Parts: sequence; structure tokens; C-alpha cells
Amino acid sequence: MVLAIESSCDETAAAVYSSTRGVLSNNLFSQINLHAQYGGVVPEIASRSHIEKINLIIEQALEVADVKLADIDTIAVTQRPGLPGSLLIGVCFAKALAGSLNKKIIGVNHLEGHAFSACIENAIPFPFICLTASGGHTALYYVKAFGDYEIIGQTTDDAAGEAFDKVAKLIGLPYPGGPEIEKLAHQVGFEDFFKYPRLKDTVSLDFSFSGLKTAVLYDLIKKNLYSLHDKKFLAHGDRELQQKVSSSLLVCIGDIFERILDRALKRYPDVTAIAFVGGVACNKYLKRRLENTATKHKKAFYFPPPKYCTDNAAMIAFVANYKAEQNNYSDLSMDIY
Repeated sequence: MVLAIESSCDETAAAVYSSTRGVLSNNLFSQINLHAQYGGVVPEIASRSHIEKINLIIEQALEVADVKLADIDTIAVTQRPGLPGSLLIGVCFAKALAGSLNKKIIGVNHLEGHAFSACIENAIPFPFICLTASGGHTALYYVKAFGDYEIIGQTTDDAAGEAFDKVAKLIGLPYPGGPEIEKLAHQVGFEDFFKYPRLKDTVSLDFSFSGLKTAVLYDLIKKNLYSLHDKKFLAHGDRELQQKVSSSLLVCIGDIFERILDRALKRYPDVTAIAFVGGVACNKYLKRRLENTATKHKKAFYFPPPKYCTDNAAMIAFVANYKAEQNNYSDLSMDIY
């Protein structure tokens, strides 16, 4: 029985996982409303909120699972990567619990949690390729078995979700930007109006979204729609423009994902399936694009439900469970990275 804690960014989460019954609870406090007025996550605010909520969320997770701390065998916690202050809250709390109750402890890589999140409810055949995309990370994994994987491509700058949030802010949309951009793009049929630049590299499996974000900014400046001096969108209320920018951005990111996945599948012909995970995997348009790519290559396609796409503790508990089965524990000297 695993109790897992996730506090790498702006979600305070706890979950209980049973090796025989699966996920018993998956509780979360989202800080979106706290950060919305700033257009992104403020680390100090995130840390303070974790301090306020972590005990309550853990208590709720235990209550929903109908277990007590005495029933827990292992405490799991995200130890990397993430905001240092946020990670510290979770790791210090987990170490205090494990030390005081004489429980085993396992530190989990947040990205490994995402990479295997689609496996919580799906028996995905190995090996498979996993694309993980969120506000902080975009990476491609070649997954051989539980706990056995390698990164074969990653972003060289911004993450895909970060590009969504920053472009949304440029055109006056609220935070988080991803859901707003998909909604507006849907209204105009997912068309590529402005032909933003794609990746020029035709060989690498790495991603890059900083240039795309900058291209949108310069295009708005060229059209006299954005003031670089005042850092202000000058066309508030122009719904059609917001729709066209959103649609063009989304189609562009879909093209980038599709092209790199095409290259990866040619380079790793032994894979049996594709998994799409992370917060960006909530995007139905991008899921459809990648499912079409999988079908073209005659591969199965998997993705987690939304509750396991965004940051959550169930995926941390799932990874900790197979680490425990491999006797791969941490100790109380464990630190954040």
C-alpha cells in the first residue's frame, strides 16, 4: 500500500495505491485561481499554498481510500524536477512521515510519473514510444519496461504547454492558456491562417517552441497589434484575431509533434504502441492528430484520462509501486533535484 505526495509545481496532490486493487484515491488542490491574475505560476505563492494544503489533502486521500496511516507500507514523493520550494514542501513532509512512522520511502521522478501514467488504466505492450507534453516539459521516451526507459528527444527551450500559456497571454487570454486556445481554434475549424514557422531540423528528435512563440510576437508587432514597450495586446475584444492566432498556433504544434513522432517511429520500428501523456494530452485536437499518426504506422495509441494527464499523485504512486516490487527504495537522506 503506497501513499504518494506530488507537489512539484502548483498542484498539491496525494493518492493511495494498492498493489492488488489499484488507485484507491487521487486527491488534489489546484492553485490555478491563485496564479491566474499573474498569467503564470508564482513560485513563492505555490510554496505557501502547499504548506497550507498538504496535510488536508493527505488526510482526504486516506479518508477516500478508507485506510489509515498504519495500513500504509511505503511513502512516495516527487523529488524532481520542479520548483525547488514546492518540491521541498512535499519531500520534507514525506520524510517526516516516513521517519516518524518507520515507513519505507521512495523518491519519484515527476517525468517518469507522466511517462507511465497511461499504464495506470491500460495494459500497454512494450516497447512503446511516449510523448509527454506539459507546461514545464516536452520529451519523447523509448519505454522498454516498467522503470526501463530512455529519453530520445526533448525540448531545447520552452515546453509546448509553456508556448500555449505565453501566446495566450500575448493575445489577452486568461491563464492557463491551453484550454482557451483549443476552444477558440475549434470555433474556426483548426485552420492554419498565419503559417507560423515549423522546425527547420529534419533529423533530430528534439523539440523547440521558443522560436514559434517569438514568431507569433513579431507577427503581432508587425500588424500593430502588440506594444513591445508596454507589453500589451492592442486588440482586446477582437475575437476573430484571437481565434486565428489560436488556430494557427495549435495546427503548428500539431505538425511539430507529428513530424517528430514520424521520425521516431522510423528510427524505432520495434515499438508496438504510442502513448501521449501530460497536461497537453488533454487537448482533443492534438490527440486526434497523434492517433492518426499511430494509425498510419499501424501502432496502437494510448492516453490517460484527464485526471491522470495534469499533475497528480496517482501516477507517482503507480511508479512507486513498481519500484517497491523491484526493491528500489530511497532513504531519509534523499533530497530534491
